[in-house]
Amino acid sequence: MDTTAYKDEIFSKRVRAGKRTYFFDVKATKSEKDFYITITESKKVGETEFQKHKIFLYKEDFEKFADALAEAVDFVHDELAKNPDEAPAPVLVIAGEDVEEEAVLEAEEVA
Repeated sequence: MDTTAYKDEIFSKRVRAGKRTYFFDVKATKSEKDFYITITESKKVGETEFQKHKIFLYKEDFEKFADALAEAVDFVHDELAKNPDEAPAPVLVIAGEDVEEEAVLEAEEVA
C-alpha cells in the first residue's frame, strides 16, 4: 500500500469568493477507517503566487464548528439588518449534495 494514499481527497468542493478561493476537502486518516476535513483559504498575492491558510477539522468537532459558524453568520446578518441603508445586502449561498448548482440569492429574495 502506498503510504501517502491516505492524504488523497475523498471529496472536494471549491468556493470562489472574489480574490479568494476556499477548498473543502474530505480526506481519510492513515488507518483509512476515519475521515477529517481540511478547509483551505487561497488568496492570490502576486502574478503566480498564492497565500494559503488551512484548518484541519476532525469529526468530533464537526457539530460544534457548524454551530459556531451558523451563529457567527446569523450575528452578521442581524447586525447588517439593523442599518440596511448603510450595509451591502447580505448574500446567501446555497450549496450541497441535494443542490445541482450553487444558488446565490440576495437577502431580499430569501425573505
